[in-house]
Amino acid sequence: MRNKLFGLTEWITRLAYINMLWIGFTLLGLIIFGLFPATIAMFSLTRQWIMGNTDIPVFSTFWKTYKKEFLKGNLLGLIFYAIGFVFFVNTSFLLNVDAGSFFNTIKIPLYVAMIALALIMIYVIPTYVHYDLKFLQMWKNAFLIMLIHPLHNIALLVGSAAAIFIMFRFPATLVFFSGSAVALIIMSTCYQAFKRVAMKQEQWAEKEAETTAQ
Repeated sequence: MRNKLFGLTEWITRLAYINMLWIGFTLLGLIIFGLFPATIAMFSLTRQWIMGNTDIPVFSTFWKTYKKEFLKGNLLGLIFYAIGFVFFVNTSFLLNVDAGSFFNTIKIPLYVAMIALALIMIYVIPTYVHYDLKFLQMWKNAFLIMLIHPLHNIALLVGSAAAIFIMFRFPATLVFFSGSAVALIIMSTCYQAFKRVAMKQEQWAEKEAETTAQ
């Protein structure tokens, strides 16, 4: 019991510390230019912890990743900002469209498309930090992993929504866990999906090897 309590305290401390780094380095990049490099650094560290590498130096690893991914992270952020702007325009338009018009008939397909794209975007950063892929390949992999793991999609959405709800119920926790708690939920869920993909790839490779041997 004491070991479990100690382990929980360690995780809480780690998450609070990395969240403060995330906020600090986001502000260092004047928010717009700091958000995505800081988020990538946070997800990279969270991934290492999930994989069992809990002894890595936090600050130096965060800072190194932040610097390394600054340009690529902002390129990715530019795409996210553009998609977010399109979402805002589409949603504002659809909410104000007259009932019975042509655009009213395509509301549902557009909302479904936006939800699907939002899910892909959730998978992009975990895919970015987990795999060494080219830019377009990263988006393709994020899409495929999202598509074949509907239960993981539900888990990360429900888990993230629950964490955000709890934090807004207790606003003081936002300073310490607003980014890191959600990052942990998303990264841990995506990591399970990545492991399943790796397992399936190994099974296919074994079957191909057996077929070739025959």
